Parts: sequence; structure tokens; C-alpha cells
Amino acid sequence: MPFMPDGALQIEELSGSCPGVKTFRLTGPLLLTNLFEFQAKVRADSSPTLILDFSQVPLVDSAGIGAMVGAYISHQRDGRSLRLVGVNQRIHQALQVTQVESLFRFYNTVAEAEQSAA
Repeated sequence: MPFMPDGALQIEELSGSCPGVKTFRLTGPLLLTNLFEFQAKVRADSSPTLILDFSQVPLVDSAGIGAMVGAYISHQRDGRSLRLVGVNQRIHQALQVTQVESLFRFYNTVAEAEQSAA
């Protein structure tokens, strides 16, 4: 999987195919050293459904998992939904070990996640 050699995380904002749906396509690892932009973008987003496309994210550290849980909690509190797309086995296992996997809804493609939001 291609990602930035310095551990940088790129976040591309995409409008969804349905109204009220936004997708953030992440490229690179979600780590303590780069999660502040992720947190800021997620907090600033007010769309009813936010899809996080993890298909180009090779790994997430414990701080990254914390940021994901924070995103989930803020969306739940505001009556909005968060969906994860393309999460690899390594990240799934990290979410299982930390016992937070059940918080998230997982989809194979952005189209599937959008369809479930419609």
C-alpha cells in the first residue's frame, strides 16, 4: 500500500453521492504524530453521515484508535453517523484488542456505505 515515507497522513474531502454524506479519504498511517489534522477535520465536519475511507491506511496506533473513538462519540452525541470503509485486517485486529470494534459500522466500499446512509 502506498503511503507517505515520513508517516504523513493525507486527508482528501469528497462530497458523497447522496445529500448529507461526506467522505474523508485517508492515505497513510493514523498515528499520534499526525492525528491532529484528522481530529480537526472530523470536528469541523457537520454532515449527517461521515464516511472514513481507510482503504489506503496501513496502520493505526493507539492514539489513532483514540481519535477514531472520539470521532464516533462526537457523531453519536450529535445524532450523526460515522461509517468506516476499507479497514484492513491489521486495523480490525487493533480495534478488537482494544475492545472498540463494536462501536463502528464497517463497509467494503464507499458506495456500500453511502447506500446504507440513504
